[in-house]
Amino acid sequence: MPEAITVEPLDGPATSRAEAAFRLVYAEVFAEAPYEESPEAVEATFRRFRSQVRKATFRAALARTVGGEPVGIAYGYPLSAATGWWDRLIAPVPAEVRREDGRRTFGLMEFAVRAPWRRVGVGRRLHKALLVGGNEERVLLNALPDAEAAQAAYRSWGYRKVGQARPWEGAALHDVMLLRLR
Repeated sequence: MPEAITVEPLDGPATSRAEAAFRLVYAEVFAEAPYEESPEAVEATFRRFRSQVRKATFRAALARTVGGEPVGIAYGYPLSAATGWWDRLIAPVPAEVRREDGRRTFGLMEFAVRAPWRRVGVGRRLHKALLVGGNEERVLLNALPDAEAAQAAYRSWGYRKVGQARPWEGAALHDVMLLRLR
């Protein structure tokens, strides 16, 4: 039987203190296909991370073994009215779908589970812990179409594709997925 896993919800300051654990999981998972992120891309992600954790509404979840080894991460924050997320879609969505007010939609920025701990419920537990205490109506994320396991997990949790986007300049095409919470 695999070692027990704890999943802890974290605020921004606690997540900042756990940056090494978040980096370890992120760098390992996103070095794999189809992501194949370089060390430079990981460093860019963690420059953004240091800014993101300072947001008052930032939330994260960290999964660890009982021995303290990090096995999964998830983090994000509610999207502000000024978010550019919806502007990156290839085909626009109706104004009512893209309306943001800082409380309506939780933007799931990063989500990753290390290979040895996949398909045993860690991802579902991370997702649930991340959303505890939030009052958002929905969750929004971007996922590579070729990330088949991630796509399958998101669909099984109720996410539906609402479009495609290039989330940043030079990015591959991502599926934009939305989960309605209420």
